[in-house]
Amino acid sequence: MKGFDYSSNNIYFVTICVQNRECCFGYVGTGCDLSVHHPNENHPNENHSNENHPNENHPNENHPNDDKKNDFSGIKMNLNEYGKIVDEQIIWLEEQYQYAVIHNYAVMPNHVHIILEIDSLKVKDSTTKIKSLSSLIGAFKTTSSKIIHKKGLENFAWQRSFHDHIIRNEKAYDTIFNYIDLNPEKWFQDCFF
Repeated sequence: MKGFDYSSNNIYFVTICVQNRECCFGYVGTGCDLSVHHPNENHPNENHSNENHPNENHPNENHPNDDKKNDFSGIKMNLNEYGKIVDEQIIWLEEQYQYAVIHNYAVMPNHVHIILEIDSLKVKDSTTKIKSLSSLIGAFKTTSSKIIHKKGLENFAWQRSFHDHIIRNEKAYDTIFNYIDLNPEKWFQDCFF
């Protein structure tokens, strides 16, 4: 928003997309993992057949992401190694900047949603400069890209900029929070699918 101070204490809804909306971070119970894999990685579906993905139809079996908050009756986001990097870097953002509070987030195959609060009251040192939302997202994009490149996906890139929305009231907050939680379930109707 023109003239708005994006380093001010507010709660922001942010969407960040992968360049060309390429699915790099895993799959949502699709029966076929169409995400990008490391060139040396052996994957059971590398022939891209329409066979069911291993364990997809067995929600009670132990899966690496069973404790993930985005699990809706077996439909969930299954992060690959690059998706796990993005997940870790979102957590890093909150750990790195004491005034950045992550309320909710979802790493999807080709985009990320985050509810991020800037709260200067959490700053313990009066000399700490509060970064703007743009600088925080820039730090997240830069660090996650570097790690993903080192892991072998050298062509990975985030789309330029990001979409943001200032959350102004509790009703909007609840709507967006639920939207993020339901993102895996709604993936096949999503404009990013």
